[in-house]
Amino acid sequence: MATKLWDITQRLGTKTPLWPGEPDLVVKRNVQMGPDCPVNIGEVTMPLHAGTHADAPVHYCDDGVDSAGSSLAAYVGPCVVADVRHAGERVEASDCDWAVLEGATRVIFRTYNSFPHDTWDENFKAIAPAVIARLREAGAVLIGVDTPSLDPQNSKTMDAHHEVLKGDMRILEGLVLDDIAPGEYELIALPLPLEGADASPVRAVLRELAK
Repeated sequence: MATKLWDITQRLGTKTPLWPGEPDLVVKRNVQMGPDCPVNIGEVTMPLHAGTHADAPVHYCDDGVDSAGSSLAAYVGPCVVADVRHAGERVEASDCDWAVLEGATRVIFRTYNSFPHDTWDENFKAIAPAVIARLREAGAVLIGVDTPSLDPQNSKTMDAHHEVLKGDMRILEGLVLDDIAPGEYELIALPLPLEGADASPVRAVLRELAK
């Protein structure tokens, strides 16, 4: 019997909210189907951190691996979705249910009541480095969020990202969790093997765990 899938990926298009100052996301048709051509052919140009994406370590560490060099193991496997919508400006350790999270290998935090599909939210909730440190020390290999970043928009120190680096964890950002209940799932969210890339778009899904 097929297990249920939930698509937690942002749709990419002209209305996709992008980091301020980043170039537009553009999809265009270069070749049009017609009497002398049997196919349509297009191209896409977009920032690597647009929509739902996986940060590669080289994004926040000069000698970190790129998307092509990242092992896929962290991006597939059991995960826990945690509802932290009650948190303030930043998700702190006191906002987390550690009885549920301790020992989880992949943790995804929901911070939005309703994901902002058409507008950029400069006041999104960041994740406190102490939260990441505790997850890392308990064996987590990946952290995911429904926001554009683990750190605040104007951070110059990227403390949360560097806390991830200490354990060679992986990061997913821009997930859409509006229809996802807290609990355990299987995560599948594979980055593309883009050489030299500091991030990659992903098609992220959650799958119901087999009973």
